Amino acid sequence: MAAWLAVLFYLLADTAAAYFCSSLEGLSRLLRLPPAIAGATLLSLGNGAPDALSALASFDGRGKGGGGGAAAVGLSGVLGGAMFVSAAVLGVVALRAGGQGVAVDRASFFRDAAFLLLALAAVAVVITAGEVGIWGAVAFASLYLVYVLAVAFTPEHWTRRQDEEEDHGPAAASSELHSVIETKFYTDQEARDLLLADTAAPLLQYYAGDNISGGGNNKSTFWTVMRVLALPLTLPRRLTIPDASKERWSKTTAVTTATLAPIFLAFLCSHRATGSPFPAVLLGGLVGIVLGLLAFLTTEPSAPPTRFLAAWLAGGFAMSVAWAYVIANEVLSLLVSASVVLYVDAAALGVTVLAWGNSLGDLIANVAVASRGGPCGAQVAVSGCYGGPVFNVLVGLGLSLLLSCWAGYPQTVKIPRESGLYRTLGFVVVGLVWALVMLPRRGMRVDRTLGFGLLAIYLCFICINISQLKNER
Repeated sequence: MAAWLAVLFYLLADTAAAYFCSSLEGLSRLLRLPPAIAGATLLSLGNGAPDALSALASFDGRGKGGGGGAAAVGLSGVLGGAMFVSAAVLGVVALRAGGQGVAVDRASFFRDAAFLLLALAAVAVVITAGEVGIWGAVAFASLYLVYVLAVAFTPEHWTRRQDEEEDHGPAAASSELHSVIETKFYTDQEARDLLLADTAAPLLQYYAGDNISGGGNNKSTFWTVMRVLALPLTLPRRLTIPDASKERWSKTTAVTTATLAPIFLAFLCSHRATGSPFPAVLLGGLVGIVLGLLAFLTTEPSAPPTRFLAAWLAGGFAMSVAWAYVIANEVLSLLVSASVVLYVDAAALGVTVLAWGNSLGDLIANVAVASRGGPCGAQVAVSGCYGGPVFNVLVGLGLSLLLSCWAGYPQTVKIPRESGLYRTLGFVVVGLVWALVMLPRRGMRVDRTLGFGLLAIYLCFICINISQLKNER
């Protein structure tokens, strides 16, 4: 069971890194989004996909209420992920960047921390109420739109302020410490490339094994064998997720994915519905044949398509979401089963195992970005440690609640009331307060004092959860 859970976590993270992020990068370039909007939407979506989809899967079909184990696992997984990223990951980032003496932008930090506190307060209200209606879900999810607007406003305001300071005298060193996401020193294209590549590259390298450099033929042979063994896990996704990236382009594969993707989607939809799946699969097959012919006629073997590129990117985005959703469902089912077998609370597994598995990509990406050195790397990493949880809570839970309310309207969705959820919320707030106190006192410098404090808080959180599990057993 543990081995299969590890495989599922790998598949979930690999799908997000190899396919999801690739589609997001292409969409960002195609839409020419401003860096601030791209960072607050597409980048957060890429980083938070596993958490958001796990939450969506946990509330799937819960329009009739009931507040079962899957909902508790999904809710605790999102909150546990917020705790892990804002405390443990940020603590490691602070230890890594502590020797560089870099500082982060005060306005960006307080904005992200304030919105995370607002998101946690909204979750506390929902849990205390024990249920949520469709308008409450709309209001909950809409908070993220307010956050995106705040991010979009911040760079213009603070860049204009910096220009005024330069006109009146030398600017302070800290005035240059703006996030890559929030700066005008880069062109729009450069900023988009940096903010997406800095986060996606470490994930791609880690999960694909490309971070192994040197070592001769032995390591090359090892990774060749590993890729062959992983073929049953990678081939189904490769043949059903459209991929227009230059590095992996293949016309044969593209035609195959265009043909098989509608069949796969039709099978998923028919599997959830009552009755025979044959009509839906047959319709998907007909659509697939048409799309396969179009792909064959409009693509070249030598390079990715330039015509209908938006359709390819949208298809890759949709299919990567579909695959991640299927895998997230399996993860939740396995965790609920494990809680029954081990006689432990399902929410306790969500706040630990599910949170760790979904947030592994955040740990790898944020630490890798912080290790690049300089203020920009530290700023992006710190922003990611707060912006990611904001997205996961407001969009992951918000969209889950909204879809569940829509499916069960006019009934409300029942929310499990568990003491562990309040405990997790409390510890996230404690970690936030520690950062809010220590960073301003130290001139917004990310140092080891901040890191050790955050790691100590997370260690206390884990110890208390383990002791609670022992008491329950």
